[in-house]
Amino acid sequence: MRKSLTCKIIEKNRISAAHERKGELTVKINQTLTQDSTGTMVYLQLEAMGVKKIKTDLSVAYIDHNTLQTGFENADDHVFIKSAAAKYGVIYSKPGNGICHQLHLERFGKPGDILLGSDSHTPTGGGLGMLAIGAGGLDVAVAMAQGTYTLKLPKVMNIELVGKLQPWASAKDVALYILKLLTVKGGVGYIVEYSGEGIKNLSVTDRATITNMGAESGATTSIFPSDETVRDFLLRQGREGDYVPFEADPDAAYDKKIVIDLGKIIPMAAKPHSPDNVDALRNIKGVKVDQVAIGSCTNSSYADLMKTAAILKGKQVHPDVSLVIAPGSGNILKMMADNGALGDLLASGARIIEAACGPCIGMGQAPKSGGISLRTFNRNFKGRCGTDTAEVYLVSPETAAVSALTGYLTSPDAVGIENPIIELPESFATYNSYFIFPAEKRENVELIMGPNIKPFPAGKPLPRKFMCKLLLKVGDNITTDDIMPSNAKLLPYRSNIPELSKYCFGTITKDFRERAKKNGGGFILGGENYGQGSSREHAALVPLYLGVKAIIAKSFARIHRDNLINSGILPLSLIDKDCYKLFDENDEIEINDIAEALRNGNKIKVLNKTKGYEIYCRFEGSENDAEIIVAGGYLNYIKSMREAAEVDV
Repeated sequence: MRKSLTCKIIEKNRISAAHERKGELTVKINQTLTQDSTGTMVYLQLEAMGVKKIKTDLSVAYIDHNTLQTGFENADDHVFIKSAAAKYGVIYSKPGNGICHQLHLERFGKPGDILLGSDSHTPTGGGLGMLAIGAGGLDVAVAMAQGTYTLKLPKVMNIELVGKLQPWASAKDVALYILKLLTVKGGVGYIVEYSGEGIKNLSVTDRATITNMGAESGATTSIFPSDETVRDFLLRQGREGDYVPFEADPDAAYDKKIVIDLGKIIPMAAKPHSPDNVDALRNIKGVKVDQVAIGSCTNSSYADLMKTAAILKGKQVHPDVSLVIAPGSGNILKMMADNGALGDLLASGARIIEAACGPCIGMGQAPKSGGISLRTFNRNFKGRCGTDTAEVYLVSPETAAVSALTGYLTSPDAVGIENPIIELPESFATYNSYFIFPAEKRENVELIMGPNIKPFPAGKPLPRKFMCKLLLKVGDNITTDDIMPSNAKLLPYRSNIPELSKYCFGTITKDFRERAKKNGGGFILGGENYGQGSSREHAALVPLYLGVKAIIAKSFARIHRDNLINSGILPLSLIDKDCYKLFDENDEIEINDIAEALRNGNKIKVLNKTKGYEIYCRFEGSENDAEIIVAGGYLNYIKSMREAAEVDV
């Protein structure tokens, strides 16, 4: 059978099939990345496992999320991560160096390698031809400790791109078009693999924009071939030696196929409050803009910002608009300072903030009450920007820049401005001033923990039965931002689960913590695609801390389901989704003989004792997942495996 690109990379990195179970495969993890919002937990978990040395080829700890230091908390986390990086042999990227995904694309990503990152937008690396997968922090910690990752065997969806983008249509418009087609759950269970003549007309950073936003469809990851375009990018980054050609065989077999004509793509926007609420700009009329934000791991490349500067050069931002720009890396900012583009941005009235995630994750630049914000980011969930009443539209850098001038959401092809063509430099800046590379001798390195860093909760072995109240009933597409809100106020507490617990499900109800404490924990009922969005395992760890035993839902987002399992919270999918309506908050729920059911077909009986209903759910996990749940979480499971290995010796 002709092989897909995905199949080839998996075969290159696959561990012996003897280690695998049905529906799973184990692969070598060549690289990992963490960021500071999730990284503290990763390194606490490494310490809890007693790890002495990591087994990846390369691991990088980026500081790019929690960079507002309004108190000691974020700074303490940075010092802790820096000490952990020094102890375990991890490269440390200082605050201001840039956004993890943009930096990793520039400096470390390698075609044909497998990258696991504790951030849902790790698939950005697929633009280079690597299999780059986002995961929860504990999965990344275990991958660093063991050098492997057990992957649920995904299907492969082929998106063939034909034709060429018309002037003013961009890679962001392609990503939005695909999201409109697939929706926020249409990629679940798939790796999306791109092919076709059309990809030759897309740069590596164009491709990275598309693979980055593949995360919003729920896809495991997205990937482009490693071709001459990738070789040219690596050459300009001073890394031609990292180039390896990788592409699918002609007529490779796929589970699903879609053909998209790039020539028919037009400027688009995702309207509030979902990345798949997409429409053509020509259909959106009269939207007056208060704020424009350009940056994020989706659209902060050199080409993106140079196009922005070319559009704004010699012009002035509309008096009613606040334009803020965050470069993707310090190298990009340095190059734009040297070539004069930064001066053009400043002269237009743009605000330049440091090379970091910033507004994308609610870390500053919240819009005014009821404000309209255009953002080149990847998510526009309600309240994520820091203002609950604001409306966020996702657009391309070209659309953002033109709209900043007009004061209204404006299609860039409607104002008579010439479409800028950006020539890439022969070589990109590659300064190392913000990197700290680990020393060879690390025996005496100690971890430095400030007072805000608290122990993370550990699950308990699975009891024979659960009998608890239904604490909360929620609808479809509940995000990790809903479960564990993330903004400038709360991000400093990412290493303090007890403090975060005060805000659990804060976008839905203000008293979830009190409900959980009053009832000694309980269950949650969700709709479709429960837990979409970020990879943050805090959306599982905080409910675990509050005593949540199980989540019953119509369906789960991939990373969050895995995080629940890793934490020891039982995720159950309704076999008959109509049974959702048979449950209400405060119903008394009973589940018996859970471990036995997990090991014998995964069909689990759930009793609603309050209403007298009996329904069935399914545990949609592997045999290995079932054992993790029985052990009370991945950390307990790993410890038991290590203890068993010591006994065998």
